[in-house]
Amino acid sequence: MTKVIAITGKGGTGKTAVAALLIRYLSKKGKFLLAVDADADTNLPETLGCENVKTIGDAKEFLQVEITNPRPDNPDMNKESILKSKVYEIIEEMPGYDLLVMGRPEGSGCYCYVNNLLRGIMDKLITNYDVVVIDAEAGLEHFSRKIIRDIDDLIVVTDASRRGFRTAERIRELVSELDSNVGNIHVIANKVTDNNRNKIEELAGDLKLSLLGTIPLDSKIEEFDIGGVPLTELPDDSVAVLEIEKIAKKLGF
Repeated sequence: MTKVIAITGKGGTGKTAVAALLIRYLSKKGKFLLAVDADADTNLPETLGCENVKTIGDAKEFLQVEITNPRPDNPDMNKESILKSKVYEIIEEMPGYDLLVMGRPEGSGCYCYVNNLLRGIMDKLITNYDVVVIDAEAGLEHFSRKIIRDIDDLIVVTDASRRGFRTAERIRELVSELDSNVGNIHVIANKVTDNNRNKIEELAGDLKLSLLGTIPLDSKIEEFDIGGVPLTELPDDSVAVLEIEKIAKKLGF
């Protein structure tokens, strides 16, 4: 059975880096893995070393035009087949995993019909993989539209600030309001130092948030980011890599 993990959090907390490191770990473990960038900012491909990617947004725009202005020579085209072929075209085959980028928000007009088609396609696509790791935006747009229906583990990445933990609390409330199929909600604290570790654990306890792990501040991540080097190339002795291994094991890997 496919395990679906979604990673979210407010901007600047390093959620995309956490997603990339989890993808790095799982791909090295030989899992048949689908990485999904569901954030409109689309930072995951660059973090993984994949450039010039096509997006689901492009495919949806194409189909929306076809629906709004059907071609006279092909009025009865099979729209689901067209969208499905576009989705499979967009999937990037990377070393150790596949990558699918959702892309920009929808344009004008109602995309309900297109989203219904995409929902069915994603349901079937996900079952082809052992694990799906989703880099999601904090607003959980794709979950609210139920493009991706079932999440086994939702991970909220926070920094050492109270605002970051409040964001985690709001996301937990949003998930409850959306009546989403989310199994477990966890928090990962990122960029942790010896000076703030105890405070972070206190904050998590006060807000009754499940603290899955604390990733130490890792200078190598900043160094790789500035140099444009994919985080998948971080050395095995990186302190962030070592903590992600512990986190993955807590998730059942």
